[in-house]
Amino acid sequence: MAAKLAVLAVVLALLGSASCQSGYGGGSPNPSPPSPTTTYPPAPSPPASPTPPASGLKVGYYDDKCPGAEAVVRDAVRVADAGIKAGLVRLFFHDCFVRGCDASVLLKPTDANPQPEMLGIPNLSLRGFEVIDAAKSVLEARCPGVVSCADIVAFAGRDASYFLSNGAIAFAMPAGRYDGDVSLASETIPNLPPPFADVTRLKAMFAAKGLDTVDMVALSGAHSIGRSHCSSFSDRLPPSATSDMDPTLAAELKANCTSATGADNTVSQDYRTPDQLDSQYYMNVISRKVLFASDAALLKSNDTRALVYAAAMAPKVWQNKFGEAMVKMGNTEVKTAANGEIRKVCGFVNNKPY
Repeated sequence: MAAKLAVLAVVLALLGSASCQSGYGGGSPNPSPPSPTTTYPPAPSPPASPTPPASGLKVGYYDDKCPGAEAVVRDAVRVADAGIKAGLVRLFFHDCFVRGCDASVLLKPTDANPQPEMLGIPNLSLRGFEVIDAAKSVLEARCPGVVSCADIVAFAGRDASYFLSNGAIAFAMPAGRYDGDVSLASETIPNLPPPFADVTRLKAMFAAKGLDTVDMVALSGAHSIGRSHCSSFSDRLPPSATSDMDPTLAAELKANCTSATGADNTVSQDYRTPDQLDSQYYMNVISRKVLFASDAALLKSNDTRALVYAAAMAPKVWQNKFGEAMVKMGNTEVKTAANGEIRKVCGFVNNKPY
């Protein structure tokens, strides 16, 4: 009992909320809390209010500029399947971590720039571009040159989170971003956290984007949706002698990843609830049933370990923190009219040869 009370104290202190729920995600057995002898670092003081929008961003930005713009994006996301919805959450993440949230990830190769971000190794498996294009087409017909592709990506990430969580993750996304005109594949690997990152590297890469450890652990919950290529975690499968992955899961993954043709198979990132954005991911981390070394690394630092247990024990608190972290990530290196544009077509910059 004392150990559980200690963990609940960590929930309140590190996540800054008194609305904790005692239920556990996914109907799984209760996780064993950290040992009561574990010493956690002092919790940071919770902010007085949510992170304010970046300069120029505001909730309801298009209400008078293009009424119904957000509904157009939501309708485009609504009809996508679960895999594409998961891809839209990832697309937002990958856009914001390279040159900020400026839709640079959408730019297609041209003679002038044959290697844009979308051709960077971490981005070759991105999905959801057709949803962005569909929403943009409708919006250009309604309000030409008004709604940026960067804002469409941000709205789509929010809406996909809402649908994949059955409405449990609902938050307002500020808008007013402009689109960037630079996109380089060479910038993807240095900026996007790799699946083999340890916790020190994860913290540093998120901090470089203005995101703290709480944000990092909250956003890691997106690994409860989508699929991964086996090549991203093959080093953790048998006969690896260093992996701490659950042996039963490792054996199942080894079988699913084996291909007579040498194909790089894909598997669900969350073996329990693969199409639900929920806190099951944190239960999986605790039980060592996660794919990536970067997931397993969250147990190897006292502060991230405490946050993992907190998210597993208080799903509602994690849902709120996930939304807050998505908004905060959306503030990253926002472009304005001074250094950006509103693209006519999301895959190409304006007034330049295609």
